[in-house]
Amino acid sequence: MALYRDEAVVLRTYKLGEADRIVVLFTRGRGKVRAVAKGVRRTRSKFGSRLEPGSIVQLQLYEGRNLDIVTQAERVVALESLRANLDSYGRAALLLEIIDASTEDAESNPAIYKMLTGALRELDRSGNPLIVPTFVARMLVLEGVQPLVDACVRCGATEGLVSILIHEGGVLCSACPRGEPISDRARLALRDVFAGRVRHVLDTTPPPVAQELETLAARLIEQHTERKLRASSVLYEQLQEGREPIR
Repeated sequence: MALYRDEAVVLRTYKLGEADRIVVLFTRGRGKVRAVAKGVRRTRSKFGSRLEPGSIVQLQLYEGRNLDIVTQAERVVALESLRANLDSYGRAALLLEIIDASTEDAESNPAIYKMLTGALRELDRSGNPLIVPTFVARMLVLEGVQPLVDACVRCGATEGLVSILIHEGGVLCSACPRGEPISDRARLALRDVFAGRVRHVLDTTPPPVAQELETLAARLIEQHTERKLRASSVLYEQLQEGREPIR
């Protein structure tokens, strides 16, 4: 078996036997990889908490026929603030589920990997609720399904743009079939993100628009992947409670 090293984000884990876990990783060099971490559920495991979902780790693995085997794991970034804040950790969980749902095994994508690790670091630093929607918007750009937001994709109208639907290719006006509702301020924020003005959106978008964009981002990625995301239901519950998002 070939031995290799790579940096990775742990997307999720699940039990295998009495002491092991299968770890789903999104690696910088090989894309999504599934591997076995032997003995990780034992108290004296050499891996400790380094293979928990959301961890950014430097790994050494053996290639296997069906599953690789983790032999070493060192944490690259602690992300202590993210783990201590329930809201931030919930947003991180949604990012991990988005990557798991929208990527295939063994398909390298360094751009998405860089974007994911950057988003996790920013969540750890600031807890900004706009990390998820800006991440989703940039991911749609990278995957070539960026929705049009300046005119109705059905009739070309530039006024009265009230909804958005990925499968239609963008926004729709009030005279055309509806998708997910979108306010004008949220639509303009998406336009700025698509144009690369992410930092401007992160720094200037007011809380009510941030809440709308969070909900909208989860809906758009569900349209794109055609999958219901478990982590998004928690996000919806938080937003419906009317809580102020983290600034």
